[in-house]
Amino acid sequence: MFTIEHDFDATVITLVDEGTPHLQEDVTVHAFEDCVTVEQFDERRNDVVRITLSMAQIRDLSAALNLPEGIYRLTPKR
Repeated sequence: MFTIEHDFDATVITLVDEGTPHLQEDVTVHAFEDCVTVEQFDERRNDVVRITLSMAQIRDLSAALNLPEGIYRLTPKR
């Protein structure tokens, strides 16, 4: 299950890991104009872990999800 919310400066997507047993903590994705952050609560550290991806990294990740194993470099469209 997931939710999508549109805030003033970001789109917020929350991914809920439904399953039996409960597998992982929820993942929250904040999509801003210039970057995307991904957050997940870490029970071992009792803290939220956050990573920030540039828009170029997001484009690469999006492409990588649909490609077979290998090494790739995206080139800008002209």
